[in-house]
Amino acid sequence: MEQPTTESINKNTITMDEMSTMEIVETMIQEDHIIHSVLKQNKQQLSEAIDLITSQWQKGGRVIVAGAGTSGRIGVLDAVELGPTFSVPSDRWIALLAGGAEATWKPMEQYEDSEEAIMDELDKLKLQDIDTVIAMTASGSTPYAIAALQYAKKVHAKRISISCNSKTLASEFSHIAIELVVGAEVIRGSTRLKAGTVQKIALNILSTATMIRLGKVYQNEMIEMQLINKKLVNRAVNTLMQLADISMNEAQSLMRQTNNNLKEALFMALTHASLAETRNTLEVHQGHLKKAIHTYLSK
Repeated sequence: MEQPTTESINKNTITMDEMSTMEIVETMIQEDHIIHSVLKQNKQQLSEAIDLITSQWQKGGRVIVAGAGTSGRIGVLDAVELGPTFSVPSDRWIALLAGGAEATWKPMEQYEDSEEAIMDELDKLKLQDIDTVIAMTASGSTPYAIAALQYAKKVHAKRISISCNSKTLASEFSHIAIELVVGAEVIRGSTRLKAGTVQKIALNILSTATMIRLGKVYQNEMIEMQLINKKLVNRAVNTLMQLADISMNEAQSLMRQTNNNLKEALFMALTHASLAETRNTLEVHQGHLKKAIHTYLSK
């Protein structure tokens, strides 16, 4: 059986335990250079995955990211950030980690073989065909992640895998297989290094680009962030002032009228529409601000 690259020996680092601190740092930086070229090699798969997720989301579907160990923790980290950044409900983009929430901060890698556990989780979620499952597995063969894909296939949900080996079992069960082959790790088998980094970047790209496609970004500004503290409220006011070229008083007034809804306030500032017209137009365009603005102004 051919050994996966994530388990192979890195010939460049065999003498790492004899290196100076500076040499270790330089070696690790050099090893990470491959990450961006590997991502570029997978830009087609990343693009297709984003379009697939976006399409399913617009049908009312959810995204479920499943993984064990480092891969699973990356999924949790990304999912948690989507709430404050884009106001994504916690029941729309869900991260499932082998071993449960406790495994986020405790080493519980023994649960990566828990096929029944992930199937039970997906059963509780009532996974359906409009949902999308993203399996995170550096090896491409982790039983927890594979079982998630198999369950998804059974209910005709869309399936995406992010692995760090080629021609993996995860790829076989996926509609879109993102294979980020970064080669042998600096320390053999320690996939919290290159493999973990490239998986995190890939998932960042998938989630962020999906939110952009859904209209949760205007130009390059977050317009659906949760305004849960003074700093973020002030950022929203400043964003509104900048994008609409209005005064602070005007911006604060619009934020009050919309109950601190930056997207609605920006629509009103740019179109001079009423709040009722604003909400109706945004609803018609599924919350996509720029499309809603273009439609309203072209009437």
